[in-house]
Amino acid sequence: MGKKVGIMGGTFNPIHNGHLLLAENAREAFALDEILFIPSGNSYMKDAASILAGSIRACMIELALEGNPYFGLSWIDLNREGPTYTCDTLAQLKKMHPQNQYYFIMGADNLLTLESWKNPGLILQNCIVIAAVRGDGTESRIESAARHLRDRYHACIDILPARYIDISSSEIRQRLKEHKSVRYMLPENVLKYIDEKGLYREVSG
Repeated sequence: MGKKVGIMGGTFNPIHNGHLLLAENAREAFALDEILFIPSGNSYMKDAASILAGSIRACMIELALEGNPYFGLSWIDLNREGPTYTCDTLAQLKKMHPQNQYYFIMGADNLLTLESWKNPGLILQNCIVIAAVRGDGTESRIESAARHLRDRYHACIDILPARYIDISSSEIRQRLKEHKSVRYMLPENVLKYIDEKGLYREVSG
């Protein structure tokens, strides 16, 4: 018997409480056996100059996941050379563990742009998408996008009403650069690590 495995992908630069709440909400709603946090390697979507080394981001993720037996860190993208693409990550996971069912957890706004990602058909072939809707008035657009993807790609897409925390990694980086408080925006042990290492103080938001 395979597992129901949730996937939380992203740069996690840094990981914050919004990521953790979304993951826990999805785990509970879909009875997932575990959730893998997969930090990106060389993301083709973001400016590499503003992203900390993968080993540092991974360390912060490990700290954030302490005490939760359902959450784990995967180095699959950090260990891959070249740009990081979701289609390649999911294909590799399915090859490694074909018995597992993967649930790719994303903000619903990403659902609107998923067809612009590399090989969206392969992504949708290898996972069930959990799209977290924030209740910000875009629900009808999200439902329309989900119907389109289901019809075109025979995709499995579930809508998750999200308990939403308005936090972004870019906001945290900017506040740190400006020496403003980020307490309660991310786990205390992650904040302690950032302070001890002096991270993001010279990195633009």
